[in-house]
Amino acid sequence: MKRPSRRLLLLGLSTLLLTGHLPVHADEHMDAIHKRGRLKVAVYNNFPPYSDAGKGIDVELGRALAARLGLQAEIIGFQAGEDMGDDLRNMVWKGHYLRGEPADVMLRVPVDPKFAQDNEQARIFGAYQQEVMGMARVASRIPSPSGSAAVALEVFTREKIGVEGDTFADSFLGGVLQGRLRSNITHFRSIREAVQALKDDSVAAVMAPLAELEGALAGESRFAVEEARLGELNPKRWAIGMAVKADSDQLAAALSSALTELQRDGTVAAIFKRHGVPLRTY
Repeated sequence: MKRPSRRLLLLGLSTLLLTGHLPVHADEHMDAIHKRGRLKVAVYNNFPPYSDAGKGIDVELGRALAARLGLQAEIIGFQAGEDMGDDLRNMVWKGHYLRGEPADVMLRVPVDPKFAQDNEQARIFGAYQQEVMGMARVASRIPSPSGSAAVALEVFTREKIGVEGDTFADSFLGGVLQGRLRSNITHFRSIREAVQALKDDSVAAVMAPLAELEGALAGESRFAVEEARLGELNPKRWAIGMAVKADSDQLAAALSSALTELQRDGTVAAIFKRHGVPLRTY
């Protein structure tokens, strides 16, 4: 199954979508949340450093948002579906026949106009991080990934590079240089496994979203870890935020305000720092 930050072909660059001026009216959903005293926050399972076994950036952010609203956080981990539209349906606006009712808010959602238009049952807003593609590499063998892919990635006609299978990085590397890299692309079930192969010298580099590489290699100084600044990459950056049910206007406004306060007082940056990931704004 695909994971959220991998579905990059859906994404364009947007930083302004629905981050302010949200309409506020009577909201039965918000009333129910206050009566319950808990904010139900949906996060992806097995997705370090964002959410993994009840820990991670999104878990901490969900708790901070709930606390700012005077609520307890109920963190709900879930397995990614076949596409993010399925995840929004199951966790935001409809629910799942096995899991039951949806959560109040889902984190790690692409803030993108086309994606929002295709999923109008959800309200997408509140960008809190900008993702970029990255590479972890053995610096003595692999040059910095910048400029033209035809030049920067030619080394992988000889050296092996690891990726998580069925991802944007996988698709991109398989398509550049007229497919000449394919025999040296090693596929793994997760970025964690790919990074372990790098540590074991089974591959000379790993390509993946930069924050996930930074989290997986936090405290490790043997490898260069940096943004892949390749001209052929598209998109190069994409904003990540949250989603609630489309008619939950009051909840969206409250969460947007809470996020702004947490960004302003440094709480969001501190959460990212604790997990070895710089906060990238837009």
